[in-house]
Amino acid sequence: MLENINSPLDIKKYSIPELKNLSDELRKYIIEIVSKRGGHLASSLGCVEIIIALHYVFDAPKDKIIWDVGHQAYAHKIITGRREAFRKLRKYEGISGFPNIFESEYDTFGVGHAGTAISAALGFAVGRDIKGDDNFVISVVGDGAISSGLAFEGINQTGHLGKNKFVIVLNDNEMSISRNVGALAKYLTKITTGQLYLQIEKDVWELMGKIPTLGGKAQKIAGKIKESIKNLIVPNMFFEDLGFNYFGPIDGHDLYQLINTFSKIRNIKGPVFIHAVTKKGKGYSYAEENAEKFHGVGEFYKATGGSKAKSEKKKYSDVFGDTIIDIARKDGKVVVITAAMKQGTGLVNFAEEFPDRFFDVGICEQHAVTFAAGLAREGFKPFVDIYSTFLQRSLDQIIHDVALQKLPVRFLLDRAGIVGEDGPTHHGNFDLSYLRMIPGIVIMASSDEEEMGRMIYNLYNFENGPSALRFPRGRVKGIEFSEKKEALQFGKGVLIKKGKDASILAVGSMVDVAIKAGALLLENGVDTTVANARFVKPIDRNLIAECCEGGAPIFTIEENAVIGGFGDAVSEVLSEYGLRNLHRRIGIPDNFVPHGKRDELLASINLTPEGVATDVQLFLKKS
Repeated sequence: MLENINSPLDIKKYSIPELKNLSDELRKYIIEIVSKRGGHLASSLGCVEIIIALHYVFDAPKDKIIWDVGHQAYAHKIITGRREAFRKLRKYEGISGFPNIFESEYDTFGVGHAGTAISAALGFAVGRDIKGDDNFVISVVGDGAISSGLAFEGINQTGHLGKNKFVIVLNDNEMSISRNVGALAKYLTKITTGQLYLQIEKDVWELMGKIPTLGGKAQKIAGKIKESIKNLIVPNMFFEDLGFNYFGPIDGHDLYQLINTFSKIRNIKGPVFIHAVTKKGKGYSYAEENAEKFHGVGEFYKATGGSKAKSEKKKYSDVFGDTIIDIARKDGKVVVITAAMKQGTGLVNFAEEFPDRFFDVGICEQHAVTFAAGLAREGFKPFVDIYSTFLQRSLDQIIHDVALQKLPVRFLLDRAGIVGEDGPTHHGNFDLSYLRMIPGIVIMASSDEEEMGRMIYNLYNFENGPSALRFPRGRVKGIEFSEKKEALQFGKGVLIKKGKDASILAVGSMVDVAIKAGALLLENGVDTTVANARFVKPIDRNLIAECCEGGAPIFTIEENAVIGGFGDAVSEVLSEYGLRNLHRRIGIPDNFVPHGKRDELLASINLTPEGVATDVQLFLKKS
């Protein structure tokens, strides 16, 4: 059947039993491609029937279907004309792993961060009404995303405005990436596990089924009785008090029930909230058993679920996890906070050993930062571990709640720089720029695992305000170093090699690139100084002065946006000191980097030894 699906119009030709076969084919196809390409598997497998039912009942792209995050939208991509393109999922110059407005008219709104769908959908609905159009607006939201502050803000205004033809579909699989936390998660579980209600509902339906149907009266009576029982027993009044017509919980894998529910709501006045319960990883036993592992995966063997990755090296996130355990064993005031990323940030072992000092706040980055500020005021030593791209969402809290009060909150910026196949919504390309402007903050970038371990101690020791350590996605170099860690000399970089023709001053992941570029340049007769800045703020002014000796041109390299980043920090020092050295900033250019393998993307923007060496030679030739 799947070969005959080229647009949503094609699925409307089939019966519901036939659509059940289509859902099986879609799952097999998703598993096949993701096993070869990597991607977000478990969530997309869990949403197949919801996607089929939405496109069966509604008329996209006239009706706007807006996805929250987009982890769950693979089946949507496949049945909206991208079946063959899906074979190049997340490949460089292939289709994105997330909905993308530049890719298809069916991708109504670009996403990648959680919590955005409801607010965006309300914007579509208000715009629709002002224009006088008559389409539906549907947002599909995961149970992890709906706990974010932005989602609540959207729900609040939607209920207030009371928009018609506005639908929220809650895809509730009882977990987001890590296991869901918080009062709302417990509330949704209470709804979905109300056994008393479910049993009474079953009994009433069976009883009414025995009464001869006279013009449909028995069925209408049964519906009213069921609704009355639900209002008494199921705590759904929360959503209805907010102004929504609540329907659920319904089986998110029952196509008949989904299609029937979606069809019925077409004539209901006011916004509608549909609560669909699904199984994350549905249809693939390994993903069903371990949805966290199969949330975001690399290439794997379909038959066993085993990863094709061969490296046994630790990830940089594991270095933090191991180091912070050592520190916490010695200091009972150390606490760790993350935002729905316990596994991704290497904190599973910490959470097990120190359950009272580990806090997963869910997809609520702003809350995480201000929560940490409160802990700091109480004399604790909070470490906030959030991916660089997601920490962007809490910039106001970092400035207003932490830095302004000079509170010692320590930030770990995981996945800094180019992250790879997840693409522009997930690249951590801006943290040096948006953090560097904050007064009093300390910013470090590690070049390897040994340096990272020592910098964590720098964070631990710094008590005069906020501090941050950025590190890349991926595995460590595998270098040998002493297990005994101590802090680096504060605010000091290191001179790696002295040369006379030019200087390359690098930071973080680009230090190794600078060393190799220096070797390539030497082969071509250009003798360069190479230095590792280590600290972006405060920057090592003496190291910059040493790199400028003799008036040699200076090149700065960073895996961050060139605007406002490390290179600009060096430029400011050069200007302040009246140094006239030629300066070339090398970094991520002023555009959004697409998706693809990390090595491919770095090569595309010349952040490789060969690219840097060529850049230096061309600049020297011109100057």
